[in-house]
Amino acid sequence: MTERYLGSGTVATGTTGLTGATPAHLPERLAITLWDFSWYTRAGDGEPYADLDSACADAASLGYNAIRICAAPLLLFGALGLDDLAASLRIEGLGPAPDGGYFGRRTRWYDAPGGYELDLRERLLALFTAAARHGLVVILASWELQQSPAFAASPRWFEAIDAIPLGDRYRVLSHAWERMIDWLTDEGHRERIALVELHNEVDFSILPALADGGAHEVQRLRARHPDLLITASYGKPPHLAMHQVPEGLGAAQFHVYSYGVLDALQQRIDIRSEGTGGFPNAALRRLLRPDAPTFEQYGRAAGWKYRATVVTDQMIYGYDWIDPAAWDAWLDEHYGPYEHVMRREIESRVIAVAEWARWHGIPALVGEGWVGYTPLHGTFEEGETGRALAEHGVTTALEHGVWGVVLSSNAAPHHPMWQLREWQSAQNRRITGSTPS
Repeated sequence: MTERYLGSGTVATGTTGLTGATPAHLPERLAITLWDFSWYTRAGDGEPYADLDSACADAASLGYNAIRICAAPLLLFGALGLDDLAASLRIEGLGPAPDGGYFGRRTRWYDAPGGYELDLRERLLALFTAAARHGLVVILASWELQQSPAFAASPRWFEAIDAIPLGDRYRVLSHAWERMIDWLTDEGHRERIALVELHNEVDFSILPALADGGAHEVQRLRARHPDLLITASYGKPPHLAMHQVPEGLGAAQFHVYSYGVLDALQQRIDIRSEGTGGFPNAALRRLLRPDAPTFEQYGRAAGWKYRATVVTDQMIYGYDWIDPAAWDAWLDEHYGPYEHVMRREIESRVIAVAEWARWHGIPALVGEGWVGYTPLHGTFEEGETGRALAEHGVTTALEHGVWGVVLSSNAAPHHPMWQLREWQSAQNRRITGSTPS
């Protein structure tokens, strides 16, 4: 019996082993929990990050070995005249609403009541100390040109950053990182750094394209710190044209979201826009809680806070007043036609990122994923459907040599998903038990 020759394209190529080498002192695989800026914006009495040592211990008990944070390098080391603010940073969240509550109360990530002050440099050092105590490594990023300053009571942080000319922002960022790395090294925490990201989601932040100065600054930092992994992250990498990603990144830390049915709902109710006449439309009104005020009655946060973040007043109103049961019911009812494409999209995007990383010989990470932005108490991603999509993403990542992966962007202490403890533990065992060959 002879085999028909079908061409070299039928010969499987190997994808075993990591896409690129990692420092020897770091874990073989990273099970990442996304603490973003919440580790300092949800740190009041009784909040998830009030006690950093307890938060780190809890994460480690669930099998996580890496936390990804906004380290606020511009505030702490940006030489922007903000040292006094950093030493007594008052957290306000989006501020008080007219009804006596606060804006963002049921909006994921923005549900920060605030009302306290902290010394952020001391807090960062405390986080590294707690992480070391519990065997965690830290992925350092900045959300400062995307949303972090909006949670402060004072606009000074945002105004100082906003005053930096657009073409200078990558340079100022890289020099802030340089000073922060040196400081952490002096404090004995250099080997605790798993990765440094010039900025989170450069494609969704108030920054030029990464090719316009950002990649150069990554390369400059890498040359100065050759023992560290240094990169920048994309919120939506160009999966169909990965050659557009500039050269010189030290890791492929890219995000994989497949909105699918969620995007269909968002477009239907026009929840992510701003300035829409007649908002909320009839489709959104049918999904609101019975006690929802009108858009005009609810009002909006201080104008500077919207300039400092990527969310809109329509988004805050919608997520604060949506009926999560009605939201979930719509997604469940309409998911069927989207299931195959969402699974395929997660798989193809993970593979595209991994193969690009393997081509460049650098480690790949999925620092955020998998479905998208939902109301705080929506359970679509936490439920059976969302967990199946997440597991598919994790499986694909492990099969293609991805070094680090989140279970979900919602798998963190400040989200309800943190209570799915057995599921998180089981999935993290899969990740950390997958030893590259």
